[in-house]
Amino acid sequence: MKTYFAKMRGTRTRRGTVDWRDASWSWLGAFTGMSAVTFLGDHWLSQQLLIVGSFGATSVLIYAAPESPFAQPRNVLFGSLLSALLGVACFQLLGATALAVVLAVSLAVLVMQLTHTVHPPGAAAALIAVIGGPDIHALGWWFPLIPVGLGCAVMVLVAILVNNLARHRRYPLQW
Repeated sequence: MKTYFAKMRGTRTRRGTVDWRDASWSWLGAFTGMSAVTFLGDHWLSQQLLIVGSFGATSVLIYAAPESPFAQPRNVLFGSLLSALLGVACFQLLGATALAVVLAVSLAVLVMQLTHTVHPPGAAAALIAVIGGPDIHALGWWFPLIPVGLGCAVMVLVAILVNNLARHRRYPLQW
């Protein structure tokens, strides 16, 4: 973790301005990853919801902070999938209630820690499964697979491609 924060400090020049080269690669990754997910949702899956709010935070981690332990593929994929499963289970048992919200998020945190798959957007996926509304609820047990699992897999593949095209980046650091 210490190395990660040291590297993050290294993305700034000595006067405190942003390293435009690094920021440009982050933008390219986020643009390409989100484009791929939205294209698949619009054209391949034909009206199937493939975008969830947690993908915004996942984009920040895997494209702008690819060295972070939370951005590694195992964390992104399994942290999100497990959390989404817990969110669906809480919704199925308790409906869209305050207790379901509290349990979904807290159980997601617990399970991600116990499985060493902490990915903060995963807790958001659990929350979305409970409060996401009729379109999300209609997906039922498919929600963890499509959109969460498929979307995360596409974004990780793009992160591997884009982050390794840049000579100063490597992703993933671990599987």
